[in-house]
Amino acid sequence: MSFRVRLAIFLCVMAYLLSQQAPPPAPPEPSPAPAAAIDLRGMFVGDTAGQDAAILSALCHEIADEIEWDGNQAEPYLTTGVAFDLLRTRARDARMRGVSIGDRQPRVRSAISEFLDDKVGDSGGPVDDAARRNWVAAYHDIARACRDAIE
Repeated sequence: MSFRVRLAIFLCVMAYLLSQQAPPPAPPEPSPAPAAAIDLRGMFVGDTAGQDAAILSALCHEIADEIEWDGNQAEPYLTTGVAFDLLRTRARDARMRGVSIGDRQPRVRSAISEFLDDKVGDSGGPVDDAARRNWVAAYHDIARACRDAIE
């Protein structure tokens, strides 16, 4: 048998063997994103939707940071649920000059209200360290949900 014939047979056998190999494994499926604590996507509507979501995100992050910072002081100023709500109202008034995003975005307002009632309750009474952490986490969750609503 000539060299050319042997080479042709060898190449045919190699082509056959290569075609019989299993295809490379498929890349792993990306793990699903964890469920959001609150989902506000599609709830911001109108001409100011993106702006409202961005402002509310920043405002909620700031409120969470303020509540957390206050809790680290020797004598916290914010010690009740009423004080937390007053902080939110005053921050909104200062930032928005009295304009209420909730009036422009009633579905968002309702969803956030239900979320806060579920996560932190509706008591205006004294707040311990665990409750303060819940408030901080809830406001950060709202801020993330507002940011996600923009994307």
